[in-house]
Amino acid sequence: MLESTRIAYFYFMYESLLKNAFAPTQLNLSTHEFFFNAWEEVEFKRGDFITEAGRVEKYLYLVIEGVQAIYTLTPKGEKKVIGFSFDGSFSGVYDSFIKANESHYFLEALTPSRMLRMKNTDYERLFEMYPEFNKWGRIAHQELLIGRVQREVELITLTARERFDTFMKRCPDKLLEIPHKMLASYLNMTPETFSRLRGSIS
Repeated sequence: MLESTRIAYFYFMYESLLKNAFAPTQLNLSTHEFFFNAWEEVEFKRGDFITEAGRVEKYLYLVIEGVQAIYTLTPKGEKKVIGFSFDGSFSGVYDSFIKANESHYFLEALTPSRMLRMKNTDYERLFEMYPEFNKWGRIAHQELLIGRVQREVELITLTARERFDTFMKRCPDKLLEIPHKMLASYLNMTPETFSRLRGSIS
């Protein structure tokens, strides 16, 4: 595919997805050609590791469709889920991506997934080429930090029932399609407790 055709294809196919994800930048093809050219479309099967612990995360991902989980393993090999990504959200092991150090986490496709990805070098260049990306970066990092603090507060102050109810109010329907043991791990409860709470609203 010719370069100009490829860029036009990405703009046509993913204009809405990218504009929503990078809302403050007011993207358009004439002024942000490098941005649209930096993305690559990839697919993963259910159970594929997108990133493995011990490897450096080289990409920032934007999910077209599918659900992914980021988790760590206990010494016993149990999965402790830190978060999920899904349609329209960013994905990847962000600290490894930014610092170029080995990931402590696994990123796994829980359902067949289609994603856009961008290399770290291209991501860094965006901020050099387009000043408006600094505004987007500031907002994105603020939201990430606020979300992380909110989750930590919820884990230590809310009961299992309250954590479950809070999660159900804001979780996309797609997350309910994945194994309940993954959701239970994310909410720091046993699969049995999650199933009981889930059953109480069915």
